[in-house]
Amino acid sequence: MRTTALAAATGVTGLMAGLFFAYSCSVMPGLAAVDDRTFVGTMQSINRRILNGWFLAAFLGAVLLIALAVALHLTAGGPVLAWTVAALVLYGATVLITMRCNVPLNDRLDAAGPVDRIADLAAVRESFEATWVRWNLARTVTNVAAFACLVAALVSRRAG
Repeated sequence: MRTTALAAATGVTGLMAGLFFAYSCSVMPGLAAVDDRTFVGTMQSINRRILNGWFLAAFLGAVLLIALAVALHLTAGGPVLAWTVAALVLYGATVLITMRCNVPLNDRLDAAGPVDRIADLAAVRESFEATWVRWNLARTVTNVAAFACLVAALVSRRAG
């Protein structure tokens, strides 16, 4: 059960790291090259559609599975526990960044209304893009680090 929980936590955390990394290296740089109307409309659409069962299961499932892996390794101690606790802290930071930084920015962008009714698309974009990109990079780093810790935990478990 310990190995299964740890492997599942690693897999789901890796999926989330990949998602945030894809935004950092392709989605946002690609959108940086488009006009304000396309940028705002596309981000509004993405932000609405990402709120689906698959995303929520992976995003919230990762923290639950990491916590389960920590709990299952409490009595074992050692490097596996240390790596999983580190992963839990780092993924917790990912969740915190998402909820306190990216989600409020997404909500503000959505509250601006349909692109056809926004008087100053450039201002809406300016108040969103650079800050959102910066916080996405931060959560990418924390998420990739959590994933690396879980991989290290699996390697430690196998070596132990």
